[in-house]
Amino acid sequence: MDDAKILYSDFEIEQGRRLFAQECNFLLGIDKLSQLPVCSLPEVAFAGRSNVGKSSLINALTGRKALARTSNTPGRTQQLNFFNLGKRLILVDLPGYGYAKVSKTQVAAWTRTLKSFLKGRVALRRVCLLIDSRIGLKDLDREMMDMLDSAAVVYQVVFTKVDKLKSNDLMILTKKTTDELNKRSAAFPALAFTSSNKLIGIGELRAGLASLSD
Repeated sequence: MDDAKILYSDFEIEQGRRLFAQECNFLLGIDKLSQLPVCSLPEVAFAGRSNVGKSSLINALTGRKALARTSNTPGRTQQLNFFNLGKRLILVDLPGYGYAKVSKTQVAAWTRTLKSFLKGRVALRRVCLLIDSRIGLKDLDREMMDMLDSAAVVYQVVFTKVDKLKSNDLMILTKKTTDELNKRSAAFPALAFTSSNKLIGIGELRAGLASLSD
């Protein structure tokens, strides 16, 4: 698994911890591009299938229990939600795709807004593409990767809930995913492995994202 992830120094881990210990405030939630805030800081967006654990991961990264709302109901996050982290980095919680219990019209509207956001957001430094480690990449994830490749937006696959997967199964998943990502133009070359419940990989992900705030 080490050949598919970056090993960070103690200094980098500490820098990440310090950044994510800063005050983190909700800025606004939008569902129309006309409502987008002005690009003033580097941005990192979190994307993934509905109920993959985006909000839980954001809460774990920032050390807060309810910064981003969590729910067992797929499709709960229905807007692009912006958070200001220490006036150094903007975190963007994107609507989950797939299985959302809303109308097809609303899903289509989200998709249009999301595509436009990805293609035209100069400040967007990276998208963390969350994948449930128990499920792996699915067609909806590949559609999102196609969109990101087309927009030339760098994205990193972040496996969630790795505490629920056996070591051998995770190794197989890592190999399979790495082989697939090697064929994609905008994919970040290293994977991230996390568990919001057990705080696995949180320090490493903080370190990687903190480097984008410089």
